[in-house]
Amino acid sequence: MAILSEKQGHLFTLHTAHATYQMQVGPLGWLLHNYDGAKIEGQDLSYLVRPQDRAYAPNPADAGGDRTLSPDTLPMEYSTFGLGDFRESCLDVRHADGSVGVDLRYKAHRIIPGKPALAGLPASYGTAGEVDTLEIDLADTAGTVLVTLSYAVFAEDDVIARSAKITNTSKTPVTLTRALSLCLDSQQPAARDVMTFYGRHMGEKQVARTPLRHGKIRVDSVRGASSPQQSPFVILCDAAATETVGECKAFSFVYSGSFLAQAELDQAEQLRLVMGIHPQNFSWQLAPGEAFQTPEVLCCFSECGFDALSNRLHRFQLAHLMRGEWRKKRCPVLVNNWEATYFDFDEAKLLKLAKEAKALGIEMLVLDDGWFGRRNDDTTSLGDWFVNREKLPEGIAGLGAALHGMGMQFGLWFEPEMISPDSDLMRPHPDWALRLPGRPLTTSRAQCVLDMSRPDVQDYLYDAIRAVVEDGQLDYIKWDMNRHIAESWSALLPPERQGELRHRYMLGLYALLERLLARFPHLLLESCASGGGRFDAGMLYYSPQIWGSDNTDAIDRLKIQYGNSFAFPIKSVGSHVSVCPNHQTGRVTPFATRAAVAMSGSFGYEMDLTTLTAEEKAEVRRQVEYFKAHHALFQLGSYHRLTNAQTDDRFTAWMSVAPDKRQAIVTVVQRYPLANGPIQSVRLRGLDPALTYCDAEGHAFTGSALMNAGLLLPPIAGEYGTVLFEFNALFELGAEN
Repeated sequence: MAILSEKQGHLFTLHTAHATYQMQVGPLGWLLHNYDGAKIEGQDLSYLVRPQDRAYAPNPADAGGDRTLSPDTLPMEYSTFGLGDFRESCLDVRHADGSVGVDLRYKAHRIIPGKPALAGLPASYGTAGEVDTLEIDLADTAGTVLVTLSYAVFAEDDVIARSAKITNTSKTPVTLTRALSLCLDSQQPAARDVMTFYGRHMGEKQVARTPLRHGKIRVDSVRGASSPQQSPFVILCDAAATETVGECKAFSFVYSGSFLAQAELDQAEQLRLVMGIHPQNFSWQLAPGEAFQTPEVLCCFSECGFDALSNRLHRFQLAHLMRGEWRKKRCPVLVNNWEATYFDFDEAKLLKLAKEAKALGIEMLVLDDGWFGRRNDDTTSLGDWFVNREKLPEGIAGLGAALHGMGMQFGLWFEPEMISPDSDLMRPHPDWALRLPGRPLTTSRAQCVLDMSRPDVQDYLYDAIRAVVEDGQLDYIKWDMNRHIAESWSALLPPERQGELRHRYMLGLYALLERLLARFPHLLLESCASGGGRFDAGMLYYSPQIWGSDNTDAIDRLKIQYGNSFAFPIKSVGSHVSVCPNHQTGRVTPFATRAAVAMSGSFGYEMDLTTLTAEEKAEVRRQVEYFKAHHALFQLGSYHRLTNAQTDDRFTAWMSVAPDKRQAIVTVVQRYPLANGPIQSVRLRGLDPALTYCDAEGHAFTGSALMNAGLLLPPIAGEYGTVLFEFNALFELGAEN
């Protein structure tokens, strides 16, 4: 069974295919953490928890003088502040009298087939045959709050989804000033590293690996978005872990706003990992009987390195987080007009681009920024979601009809969460923009942020977007967000509730997305935040495709997509072939290399196809045909990082393998050519060692040979050259040919 409750409900064991997670109710009713790691069956692991008397560690009154019982030294399953645990807390509660503190003790538990939804929040899902949920109630000894911890166990996927619900059980209001989703305590000393994913605009998802040290290793965002600077995704791993060796645990926050993730090594070499909504400028008032639901954290385990960890997460998210027809269906091959025209376009230019795209096998034209209001640069008109008739005299309806008439699909750019000070929306609704009273507006990219917590703002955006979708019969929306929240103040909230704004903003955004997708279930939504500035598990719930980065340089994308691959399905990464010299870096990269990199994602183009030579157009046609023929392998096969793109100095290599292991594609991009250089090879992964594979030239290799002896690479001429190897299984060893 996935969930075992033993010793009259005082020992809880959660099993997945390869892992075990165990908790116990301790002697004072505290819920203590025993173990999480490789699978162990039939064992009470409470012997791993050793209470010990330590100086400066407070003891509760009911400890009866036993100084080994302290919340500051025991592995707590959900930490609180105010009553003696001086490590990072998950829950801070301020009571009506101004005091802060709760003491949580076990009260009850339930095992539920399936998984209850989290109201208003993105979350994983599954049937009763795919997931079981353990709910454990912890009650404050003073009767102020009840905390319900939820553990949804997806046994076959090696994933446990964790969240918490806090209910006010007192007769007076309480205020939460911190409500995190996950606490993971371990008394087991081990050499561990923390992997985090940092970056910047146009340089997202860079990988950092830091040994655990005394003190705190912290990644966070207070920007109102998950951000390009840090990612709400961390990996805790053995110090010696590699792609194929060592225990690894991934923690992915299913949330798109401000977050905190922190690993702490305390005085006794004990580890505490916490993750949840960032407590900076957060508070939430609960009247008697009201509850607050935290977003969930996906916890995934691998006993054999990062490769298995990533692929388990990829498969899980495709099956149990992403929704709708596009989660596994091939997204259309598109051309986006942004780098082709920027703001300088009209209908004739767009239709010319679309006609050329159609001839090359491309299926969708995406019209980016500049189609609405008086938008001829980025200083005006955000919020004015009506068509600019000077550019599009037949309107969105006319352009949509023309595109559909030629057999092309139609996509359109929006930035719904933003408002320009110079806009027809701002003039009658200045209170709709987030701002601090008595202070001038702070702008970024000449724009302000709409108060998405307001129902009237949500209604306006829903009506405006719905009208455009229906008018143009849109097939796709690119949903952009190009600044962060600096001024957290809403004209609708009273002073004592302003700390709720940022989370209410996210709830409002999620509600709007849910409403639109319910109205247009076949609409493909691509999330964007100046590229990968809000690439997180929360957005995947609504958007099966997320623009990986505004940086379309293929060589820079090697690192960006490498980092993304640890956490997110390859299919979810929007990746385009752009023109050279590249508009962001000025780098010149071979056409074939740009396509090879973009194929490890949701494939498209970002260039003026009408200016290509006949030879270049023929190359585009071949690229599109190849991607369509192999999309399932690229997007849904297992993905294997064969080199480290962060540290590669010679070449970067990766591969995709079909679920039945009978087909594989290996991609190699040369980083730095050498005169008279050494012979190079790379070991493959994910193949069946008992199968024999044939490459395009008819050479046969056993899976065992390719994975252990490796694949010999040919000399690659020129800087940034690429080579693709396609392998197809011929027969199984020992079988007749």
